[in-house]
Amino acid sequence: MAQRDGHERKVRGSQIRDSRTEKRRRNGGGSSSTQRQPAQTGNSPGQSAGLRDVSDLLDSFVECPETESVSRRVERWVSVDRPVHLVGPTGCGKTALAMRVAAERDRPVVWINGDADLETKDLVGDYSEQERVSVRDKYIHNVTKSTDIVRDRWVDNPLTVAVREGATLVYNEFSRTKPAANNALLSVFEEGILELPGQRGDDRIVEVHPEFRAVLTSNDVEYAGVHEPQDALLDRLVGVYMDYYSFETEVEIVHSHVPEASDPLVRGCVDVLRTVRDEFDWNLGTRGAIIAAEGLLTAPEDERDDAFFLEVMTDVLSSKVSGRAELEAAKECVETAIDDMDGDGV
Repeated sequence: MAQRDGHERKVRGSQIRDSRTEKRRRNGGGSSSTQRQPAQTGNSPGQSAGLRDVSDLLDSFVECPETESVSRRVERWVSVDRPVHLVGPTGCGKTALAMRVAAERDRPVVWINGDADLETKDLVGDYSEQERVSVRDKYIHNVTKSTDIVRDRWVDNPLTVAVREGATLVYNEFSRTKPAANNALLSVFEEGILELPGQRGDDRIVEVHPEFRAVLTSNDVEYAGVHEPQDALLDRLVGVYMDYYSFETEVEIVHSHVPEASDPLVRGCVDVLRTVRDEFDWNLGTRGAIIAAEGLLTAPEDERDDAFFLEVMTDVLSSKVSGRAELEAAKECVETAIDDMDGDGV
């Protein structure tokens, strides 16, 4: 895909590291020989920044009218530099959609996974490494002067790397991070700058690259472990609410993940999953039907009777129940759904 700056640019973590290495070489100069060696190492910049190659998602994402419709909505806002907030129940496809939109931009992608322990420094960076600077004086003949200096080194974390490099930021489970940690996003979205708490001097402010974009995903605020973001931040986001896809779209998604499964088998898994989802109002994503289809394929076709189907679906649903009584109720619901299906077994 052609870039707006007129040249093709695919940046990965290693390339960004190479670029910074070249800058250090150019700025090294002088008649003294200077070597920098890490005295204490953490993750490499590419690892700590969450840089990801998501180009393969363009092939794996299920394209159908329903998914294309919501994709166009997100791409519309991304194209005019508005951060998009995808909100919906667990398993409805928010993350897959965010990654697909990021892949379509053909820009570097930075990934953040929100959680309650995430702090501002985990987003922007910190003095988390040390570097050793060795200086050897070469001016005086037959005299060697060596100085070793160990000092703290600033390491950019995902948000800073994204705004510097013009990456697409995919911030998954954004609302699981405490609101105070996300304050750094306010100036990024509003003023186009990122302030680095802890940094000093001119390095404290980072100007946001014009190609930087952000897609955030969240569960609804009533979900356990979810924090309600500040109104000031929500005012700067465009919200796109999602729900579970239709029956036919879910069937297509399962087929794409388990292509060897027959159409009746896939439809049976999706049908039963949706029945239980509606009956108990559980957050059962399409992933459950994918797992069920994989489980059913472990047996020869002539052994996939109703009893085996019931056993597989019960195992898939067990992680959602709060106790044996609820599991038995879910099992009865599955059994009824299987009985209502046309044909014997899958």
